Formats: sequence, structure tokens, C-alpha cells
Amino acid sequence: MPVAVVTDSTAYLPPALAQSHRLTVVPLTVVLNGAEGLEGIETFPEDATRALSGRRVSVSTSRPSPEQFVGTYRELLDAGADAVVSVHLSAELSGTVEAARLAAAEVGERVVVVDSRSTGMGLGFPALAAAEAAAGGADLPGVRRAALDAIDHTSIFFYVDTLEFLRRGGRIGAAEALFGTALSVKPIMHMPDGAIVLMDKVRTASRGVARLIDLAVGAAGDADVDLAVHHLAAPQRAEQLLAALTERLGDRLRSAYVTEAGAVVAAHAGPGLACVVVHRRPGAA
Repeated sequence: MPVAVVTDSTAYLPPALAQSHRLTVVPLTVVLNGAEGLEGIETFPEDATRALSGRRVSVSTSRPSPEQFVGTYRELLDAGADAVVSVHLSAELSGTVEAARLAAAEVGERVVVVDSRSTGMGLGFPALAAAEAAAGGADLPGVRRAALDAIDHTSIFFYVDTLEFLRRGGRIGAAEALFGTALSVKPIMHMPDGAIVLMDKVRTASRGVARLIDLAVGAAGDADVDLAVHHLAAPQRAEQLLAALTERLGDRLRSAYVTEAGAVVAAHAGPGLACVVVHRRPGAA
């Protein structure tokens, strides 16, 4: 039996894509005004958007428990998988990787955990690469290596209307958020080493979208690429991004996906999020 690949709900993979690649997706938990729900199963983007628009709102997220991962890993191994590669969102953003590693230590050496140092399809593309390697017959080290190679060839850039939600969630510092708010700037962020870093500042949403397009084209270089566009309550921005990038990248664009970010990212980024993920195909520099 091939190596099984596990990821988490913050990959925001199109459901059909996750199913076709036989990926197992472990959900994170979102707490909206005291009510808990599993992301993508019980709690959806519109739930978080609605909650965040209220004047009094309490929104938080929590990682899967190590016990959840233990159950998932053992189920896959009992079903005949030789081993498991578990690829998850950045340890800088969540304790999910830590929970997975605790579970792996309990289950044994047939489970390996990989930190994607990203989220959204910055996580999704490495999980897909691992699944494709597994389907091709790669062993545990080969599947892990496929995930790591994809991580090194994936870049993520995103725009938010305000830094306030990232500040509330502790993903950026209060001073950074205050600076952006005081100047009424629209921030462009990236994740060079797994942490969210302010990369650029623009004055308007339209300039933010234009900057994302330029950054994505620059990250693509001369390579053939796969592309993902995420948004939160901003489908027109996503369509604008995809149309412009399709034109700019031409026949070098091999596949493209558009999904709305889930409730976990919604809680920390807020409505208006626009995100581009670029995965350079193997053989790219």
C-alpha cells in the first residue's frame, strides 16, 4: 500500500482535488462567540465573516488535539498504509504541527510530520506534491522529500484591508498594526520563513491587487507554475487576480484554483482578504 498523506483544513483545497489525491484532511476548530465548530464541517467562511462584522465578537481558533492525530494515523495504518506523511500549516501560526508531532511520537517511526511554513495552498501544494509522489510509488523518505521540495518552490502573498484582525490574533505585533492603521495603509504580507511579515504598503485596494499580481509574476520567474487564489468575502478581487495572472503568465500557467479562505484564516485576516499562492513546477530554479 502507498504512503498515506494527511493535511489540515487550512490548506483550503478544492474538495474534489483533495478527494482525487486521497488526502486525509484533519479540521481545526473555530470558536465564534463561545460556539465551537470544526472548520469546513461545522463552521464555514460565511459564519466567521458574519461574526467578525458584529460589534461585540469573540473569535478564536484551536489546533486539533494530539489524540485526533493519533486516531487518524492509526486508522490509516490499520487500513493498510505503509506509512504516513503529515503536512501542516506553519508552526509560527498554530500549534497544529506540535500536536501532529506529539501524535507521531506515540504512533511510531512510520509517521513523519512536515511543517509547510505556510497556510492556504502554500500548504496545499506541498500536500498535493506528497500525495502525487505517494501515488507514484515513492517510499516514506521520497514522499517527505516531495513535500519539502514543493515548500521550497512555493510563495504566498496576501493583502488585507486592515491589520487589526492579525493584531487581535497575535499574528503580528501591536506596534506594526498601529503603524499601519495610523497611516491608513493597505498592507501586503508574505511568509518568508513561516511567520507573517509586512512586505509592502499601498494606499488603495486596487493598488493592493495590482501589487499582488506583480509579486506573483515575479515569484513565477520563467517557470511553469500552478496558481491558487484565495479570498474572504471578496470574490470579485479573486476573479480580477485570476484573470490578470492568467493573461500575464500565459501558457506557463499549468493549473489554477480559486477558493474562499476558511473560518480559521478569516478569524485572523478579516473580510477583504486576497491571497495568491505560486507553486513553481519541478525543474524550476
